[in-house]
Amino acid sequence: MKIKRDLVPIGIVDIGSNSIRLCVYDGNARVPVPLFNEKAVCGLAEGLGASGRLNPAGIGPALATVGRFVALSRAMDLARLDILATAAVRDAADGAEFVAEIERRFQVTVNVLSGGEEARLAALGVLCGTPEAEGIVCDLGGGSLELVTVKGGRFGEHVTRPLGLLRLAESSANDRMEAGRIVEQHLSAIPWLAEGRGGTVYAVGGAWRALARICISQLHHPLTVLDNFGLDTRDALRIIDLVSSQSRKSLEKVPGVAKKRVPGLPLAALVLDRVLRTVEPRRLAFSIYGMREGQFFKTLPPELRAADPLLSVCRQLALTSSRFPEHGDELMAWMAPLFPNDLPHHARIRHAACLVSDAFWGEHPDYRAEQAFLRVLRLPFMGVGHADRAAIALTVFIRYQGNEDDPQVLRATSLLDEAALRRCRIAGSALRLAHTLSGGAPNLLRLTRLIAEGKSLVLEVPANNPAFTLDNDRTFDRLARSLGCESLVFRAV
Repeated sequence: MKIKRDLVPIGIVDIGSNSIRLCVYDGNARVPVPLFNEKAVCGLAEGLGASGRLNPAGIGPALATVGRFVALSRAMDLARLDILATAAVRDAADGAEFVAEIERRFQVTVNVLSGGEEARLAALGVLCGTPEAEGIVCDLGGGSLELVTVKGGRFGEHVTRPLGLLRLAESSANDRMEAGRIVEQHLSAIPWLAEGRGGTVYAVGGAWRALARICISQLHHPLTVLDNFGLDTRDALRIIDLVSSQSRKSLEKVPGVAKKRVPGLPLAALVLDRVLRTVEPRRLAFSIYGMREGQFFKTLPPELRAADPLLSVCRQLALTSSRFPEHGDELMAWMAPLFPNDLPHHARIRHAACLVSDAFWGEHPDYRAEQAFLRVLRLPFMGVGHADRAAIALTVFIRYQGNEDDPQVLRATSLLDEAALRRCRIAGSALRLAHTLSGGAPNLLRLTRLIAEGKSLVLEVPANNPAFTLDNDRTFDRLARSLGCESLVFRAV
């Protein structure tokens, strides 16, 4: 029996220089959260520099992998399937023959991306998650390194260079000094890299994600979420230098770093080191979104592409998990008078917390605050940095009356300054009051009003509406205290 579903699944097969991956996303969603994600390492680019041809030992496994992915895609009844091939297939003398064999065997179309197309899709992937990104996107694969400028939601100058890990290892004969010379030679010939000075370099690619885990470990960073993890260039260069001097056994002990990534880490660190020294950015940020997510983003209708990625994720979570999903926007409007001077960025983070504030009602009451806090910290949000993620988590934690002295809470909220902590306390306490007043039901809060009068915070409620007949819970005074008032006073009008 076929079950009707609202999902519009979109599949992307990425035939890379080292691995082949199938990702399936929901085309009805703004955010590319994989419904299915599988890869196989085939090493198509091994020996490409010397022979000019695809690795003979990799062609058979690659064809078998593509065949499996096409069969799975058809069984999943996808709305569309895009098969993309990158540097190895593009540059190999027998690349066209390989593509023709795939198309003949499986009755599909393969799009062999040019270097420029690959670079632009990598930039779109970063912009998909961080629309305000400004700097230079660098995507390191097995066969090539793509570099592209981003600003104002658009990409600009772009270039591709044969500096992928497999190609660079071969061309340098695994000699570190020679590899450094090759990378420097290529980068020095790109004059517009200077445009990134003082900005941000966005690092994309699996090898650099492994480096991000090492940076998180070395800095004792409180969150282990990779996306939008950022650090100063000076700290990045110090840790990169440390990676270069570590033994393989030491690198294998870093939490979250896959053993298969370890052999390539020194070379990946070298490439990133040279990029940072050439560009001289102020900051390095790691993105888990790249070419595949760029292709996904490209297929979305304009209205979805224009949506805020963070608020889109929060709305979807509210829709699937909250009792009254429409309540989030009302909560945001109701507490707005408490934040008369907030910047748009702060309002956006508060809006996200309002949207998800009822999404964890089904958790066990004894652990509800803790579970909500941890889930928000680890959800696949987009367009949000680590400090902002911690702010959303703390706001929801306070909404559920969590104890801020909890060690895991203190660790995460160490990312927040005093002004941010105060905003979280006000918003979290306001959410607690609002949900108690309204029972989470929509259209009731608009009948009430919060007013600061001297040393008191006054809550006006309609005198003739029994829905607002409740005991004055002393926990409500927490909102008053967070605003510098002595108490919360109920007033029937």
